Amino acid sequence: MGIRERDRKVYQPLRRAGLQVLPNAVPAGTIPYVHGCGVEDVTDGFSHRYDTPRLVERLNADWYDLAASTGLFDHRREFLLQLPRGTRSHRAALDHMHSGNWAPALWTRVRLLDRWDIMGRGAASAFLGVHSGHPGFGMLALDGNVYVSASTGETGIGVLAVRHPDRSENILRHLERIARDGSPYVNREYTQRIAAWLAGRPGSPSGR
Repeated sequence: MGIRERDRKVYQPLRRAGLQVLPNAVPAGTIPYVHGCGVEDVTDGFSHRYDTPRLVERLNADWYDLAASTGLFDHRREFLLQLPRGTRSHRAALDHMHSGNWAPALWTRVRLLDRWDIMGRGAASAFLGVHSGHPGFGMLALDGNVYVSASTGETGIGVLAVRHPDRSENILRHLERIARDGSPYVNREYTQRIAAWLAGRPGSPSGR
């Protein structure tokens, strides 16, 4: 797949949602994958039922407040967003996550534009959810100090924030388990990426 195809199928829908993609600009040393956090890791968040009046508007407002208050944005309102390789959407990733050939999305640097609609057009693009008002995404501050994720449940949407995910014992144990034992949901290339990041951490045998 060429750059033009990815721009047309991925970047343009995101731009219509108010996110400008900045290719090849992920800071070195970024944690490759955030998963496995426990309740004790969650420092902030919110939830809304599907029957909440003006749901998308409420979700957008609360997401922005959470992102701004936790430090997700830098001074240019830039942050990292998980996007799949190629043109496969979040919806397609969900459909194939049990196929044994699913790999976690990779970080992509984005900038929040003046006009945006993360929970509406963003979720409807299928790269930030399954459809409008049903988001599903992972976001990370450029300095790695806060992770924000959204997920849909049976009765509503939950959005949570985790500070310093690279220091979470739960997340680190999860990454170490993948690097050591592999995972049916993480391909070999991504396992190697996780292992390299763990080895380069301060305090690790290879990172000292």
